Amino acid sequence: MENGKENFKLKILIADDEPGMRDGAARCLKNLSFKETDFPEKISFDIFLAETGEAALREINDKKPDIVLLDYKLPDMNGLEVLQNCDSSKFLTVVVTAFASLEVAIAATRKGAFDFLAKPFSPEELRESVKKAAKNIFMLRKVRQLQEEKSRIRFEFVSVLAHELKSPLAAIEGYLRLIDERVKGDELKSYDSMVKRSVERIISMRKLINDILDLTRLESGKKKRVIEKIDLAETALYVYEGLSMKAAERKIKFEMICPEKILFEADRGEMETLFSNLLSNAVKYNKEGGEIKLNIAKENGFIKVICADTGIGISEEDQKRLFGEFVRIKNEHTRDIEGSGLGLSILKKIAGLYGGEVKLSSKYEEGSVFSVTLKEKILSETSANIAR
Repeated sequence: MENGKENFKLKILIADDEPGMRDGAARCLKNLSFKETDFPEKISFDIFLAETGEAALREINDKKPDIVLLDYKLPDMNGLEVLQNCDSSKFLTVVVTAFASLEVAIAATRKGAFDFLAKPFSPEELRESVKKAAKNIFMLRKVRQLQEEKSRIRFEFVSVLAHELKSPLAAIEGYLRLIDERVKGDELKSYDSMVKRSVERIISMRKLINDILDLTRLESGKKKRVIEKIDLAETALYVYEGLSMKAAERKIKFEMICPEKILFEADRGEMETLFSNLLSNAVKYNKEGGEIKLNIAKENGFIKVICADTGIGISEEDQKRLFGEFVRIKNEHTRDIEGSGLGLSILKKIAGLYGGEVKLSSKYEEGSVFSVTLKEKILSETSANIAR
């Protein structure tokens, strides 16, 4: 089987001792192709032929077919004996016979046959039987792919989480051991810097855990949402107040351009998270004495939020992967900056909840501009149900 983004090709073996039946079935299926609903791949077929049981077994061993159209009465053995002499679990079998009987159907099913086609049959009956088998294979493999992807993502998630928690835990343990051993004497003040650094790492870990919880709630759809009219100007200022001390320490100037009130129907927690992720990044990745400009406006049925900074900027290469989960840009400027690598992924998902998007314009070492659009009155009946 060849499996690509646009093509899902299955191998069919037609085993029948009647040349007319064998070739006619091949012609009937040669150009057959179709798509399953909600999937982009086109399902099509490569066809191989066999006129005896022995030839069928050779083709099964060599070509590894996905579907076998197997005549019940072959010259050297019957179809059930063919199934007995190979691993029939590796393909789906459609038993074809002119000797249609309940006993044959039951025996074929016990040997692992997927379907049963009685001669004479029309081209449409043959195509429908093959399509049914192909759909079954396609969906089973899709389920397997999803299970494998789920396992891979879970493994990556646990690995990244372990890595992100291991370093700060090791640092905290190191500081606590130094304090326990009184390496700087008995004066408590001597340990202030160690305590401060430990607290900073605990705050960083708490932020990581909260970001993970936010992300999983958003993705699962189980986050309890309370939709109400909120003032985005007030919300943005409230969020920035929590960051103002860090900004002042680095002499970063903040300017907000928006109407005195800008009302929007939304979940307050989601809007606080949105502004927190925008503004905390603008502070963290800014330069000493830099600037942050936050512009909030209503425009053609959308809320438009633009956050511009004069920070370190992001290279074109790094911009391509910036909104992925656990993505942190590492260079000489970001080496000592703490972060979970989830903030922008969460930001993108929140914008999506409101029918919007996030765009980025940035130049390395010059600054970044994040533009977020949120559609007004996007809340559907489904969203209202979530809120309840």
